[in-house]
Amino acid sequence: MEKIHLYDKIYSPILTEKSTALSDQNKIVFKVPKKANKNNLKKNIEKIFKVNVVKINIINKQNRKKLTRGRKINVKGYKKAIITLKKGQTIDLTTGI
Repeated sequence: MEKIHLYDKIYSPILTEKSTALSDQNKIVFKVPKKANKNNLKKNIEKIFKVNVVKINIINKQNRKKLTRGRKINVKGYKKAIITLKKGQTIDLTTGI
């Protein structure tokens, strides 16, 4: 069995207008691997950021085709996790890991 590093379960934070608005509700959005599940994500986020995770919602974005400059382009799908933290706790994404 190969050893998996904690940071392999989190690719990057998703910083959009909608995800920034969710930060008021103690929610943070991360891009995660296709094989990630809620139990592993909860353990890894609690270890990395030293916060208490209350709930995790996972959204699977499917592959899609997009028309750009008259050409059809495949846009690769991904999985994102919306993590709800305990009230009063935050993760500062601007400082890095």
